[in-house]
Amino acid sequence: MGAERRRYGHGRATRGWAVFACSGVLLAGCASMPDSGDVEQVKATKGADSQVRVYAVPPRDGARPDEIVDGFLEAMTSDDPSFATARKYLTKQESKEWRPDSLTTVLTEAPESEAPASEARSGEEADSLTYALSGELIATVDRHAYKSVVPTQYGGSLRLVRQSGPDGKGKEWRIASAPRGLVLGESDFLRNYLPVNKYYWASGQNTVVADPVYIRQRQDPVTRMDPVAQTVSALFEGPARWLTPVVDSPFPTGAGLKKGVTSLTPDDQNVLKVPLNDKASNVGGAVCKRMATQLLLTLRDLASPRVEQVELQRSDRSPLCVLTSDQADAYALERPSSDNVYFVDRDSRMAVVGASKAKSVDTSMVRGPFGNGQLKVGTVAVARSLHRAASVSQDGKSLYVASIVSDEALPDPLVQSGAPLVKDRLSAPSWDRNDLWVADRDPAKPRLLRFADGQGEAQEVKVDGLDGARIESMRVSADGVRMALLLSKDGKNTLKIGRIERRAEAGGELTVSVVDLQAAAPRLETVTALSWAGPSRLVVVGKEAGGVQQVRYIETDGSLTPAGGLPGLNKVSAVAATEDEEQYLVAVSDDGLVRLVPNANWQTMIEKGSSPVYPG
Repeated sequence: MGAERRRYGHGRATRGWAVFACSGVLLAGCASMPDSGDVEQVKATKGADSQVRVYAVPPRDGARPDEIVDGFLEAMTSDDPSFATARKYLTKQESKEWRPDSLTTVLTEAPESEAPASEARSGEEADSLTYALSGELIATVDRHAYKSVVPTQYGGSLRLVRQSGPDGKGKEWRIASAPRGLVLGESDFLRNYLPVNKYYWASGQNTVVADPVYIRQRQDPVTRMDPVAQTVSALFEGPARWLTPVVDSPFPTGAGLKKGVTSLTPDDQNVLKVPLNDKASNVGGAVCKRMATQLLLTLRDLASPRVEQVELQRSDRSPLCVLTSDQADAYALERPSSDNVYFVDRDSRMAVVGASKAKSVDTSMVRGPFGNGQLKVGTVAVARSLHRAASVSQDGKSLYVASIVSDEALPDPLVQSGAPLVKDRLSAPSWDRNDLWVADRDPAKPRLLRFADGQGEAQEVKVDGLDGARIESMRVSADGVRMALLLSKDGKNTLKIGRIERRAEAGGELTVSVVDLQAAAPRLETVTALSWAGPSRLVVVGKEAGGVQQVRYIETDGSLTPAGGLPGLNKVSAVAATEDEEQYLVAVSDDGLVRLVPNANWQTMIEKGSSPVYPG
């Protein structure tokens, strides 16, 4: 959605500088003007360009009811402080009660308003009119958290009344009842809001988990906070409810920014000083360091210039603790040190190719039983250590784990499927930072299996909310907290995200379950392949209703990235990505094993290959 939207790969958000324009719908003129830049007429919701700024315009004297409705809907899309101009369309009582920050309702397009059927006849005489609002609902945003829904019909209303004008003479139409919060078309939402990853600690772990949220692109109209201060405040509010059971945060109850702080900017040494309130001013050194780690990882790609050091301050502005970017990196999930892509070659052997920027590619077989022909390999997954891999045999029956850096005999399988058909046997395996996962699709005994550290006995994992659907494939996030599940039911494939919960039972036994499945791509009619592509982002192969197959990025909260559509590719059957933004996207199509080169099109790497994966 423009310069401020994001740079894909570097976390979830990147700041830029806006060039402002002015817009007014049905009402002429601008409430205020920018100091520089071109002025152009802009219709809201006709393109998510973050460099365009909409300025609200107050109602004119004697405005017709339809002008009041249109003006208010337009004013909701602006950055007007406290939404003061939007409130001029409301009665005094409704202005007091309206809370634009309580909820944001996102529609595919700006809401359509429909006048009462009797308006033409009674508009001059009636003292009350109700306009119906309609559109296609795709998401709501509550406490910064975006929740996508299967597109459904939205129904709202604006009730207008005639009241005495400001001078006590005549009557003016004003809105006496409005929908809760803001109602925006998707492009207006994306023009005004910026996606950011907050970070919290994985429960009981020394690594962090991304919690995606949306904040205002510019100064928040209600709090008057700039984007950095908004993000810090949102971090203090705690994780999304969905994520809360599997993450921890050391922030004391009531902790937050010092009262009155609305702007945070790194100094010329790229140090960001964050003054805290009294509730956070007396934490110990270890707790302060963990708080600072969360702040630095959250802000590193949001502020401009990039934050290299965070100093948390007490309410009296004295230093509480200091943390550098290098220190914070120690707690971020370690990325594999290899840029290699692994795949299965035409002879059903596991091979590796360097995903370098060179035009030529060098392919070699991995060592051990997966590369020397001892096993007819079907699908593969590589542990983050780069020393071991998991492979499901070509017939889908058996799962093995073996070294790929040394020669050894083929070990016994960890598990075997008893399904008679290949398509009903084991799915492709998946590693998180420690454990190995695979789904057995046997109709007689469907199950999700976990192998601690990729070895030993299989642990069957309960998955809540399948509702009769079958797990066709799954990918576990590197942090081990979330699982992306490709589910099939009634001939359709859908993508859902589940939360992985681990509970220690009496006697020390660990119970693992996948719960609270959430639709990750409700606007896609079908999804056929997926891969994690960052801490809160997936790359998927799918299509919308009536559309064609496409490869695109989506967020785990279900929001479609505006520039996430990628160049077309024929009949894609698999896709592989990594959290490292420098690495290529790799896919399998009619053209073979292909890679997507930045600012170019897909290029063939290997004429015939399958099951591409990056480590992890």
